[in-house]
Amino acid sequence: MRFFSKIDTEQDLIAACQKGKTSAQRLLYDKHSKKMFGICLRYMGNAFEAEDVLVMAFTRIFEHIGSYKHEGSFEGWIRKIVVNEALGQLRKKGRVHFEELETADYNGHFDVQTDRLGADELMQLIKKLPDGYRTVFSMYAIEGYSHQEIADKLGISEGTSKSQLNRARAQLKEAIEALENRDQLFFSTSTNSH
Repeated sequence: MRFFSKIDTEQDLIAACQKGKTSAQRLLYDKHSKKMFGICLRYMGNAFEAEDVLVMAFTRIFEHIGSYKHEGSFEGWIRKIVVNEALGQLRKKGRVHFEELETADYNGHFDVQTDRLGADELMQLIKKLPDGYRTVFSMYAIEGYSHQEIADKLGISEGTSKSQLNRARAQLKEAIEALENRDQLFFSTSTNSH
């Protein structure tokens, strides 16, 4: 495969993609796909659906790259498209259901202690959350959306977003404590057997 010869900077890569150069599109995909796949996986919960979302998102990226205005980071622009595609797929499949605020049990903020947990272990726990919890947790704690932005994007109230985040954190906290208890039990059993 012969690549577009004058790609020295990200601006060159974007310009080549805007001209429809398939070799530049391949470079762009190779550069960003691994990180964007991680985002898709976090929202979708399984690799098969994440792969579908990634392909659809990059199709949209290449269709709309001409509208990129070089304001803010290009990776941020790509990330926004990927997240929107994942949210759209979750809505289309009817997988994200949110409990309304009146019956929700939001009671404030608390931190999930993850200092003894590796990033991969934490991602595995996040993938196991129910779709609604995982979506709000990912948008708020990882992507940095505000509760108002989440509410607007998902068509829910701000209080419901806060409730979903609270419940996600509670489930993660329980899962982390269970892992730590299991590890403590394992280490105390293996120490006693020597």
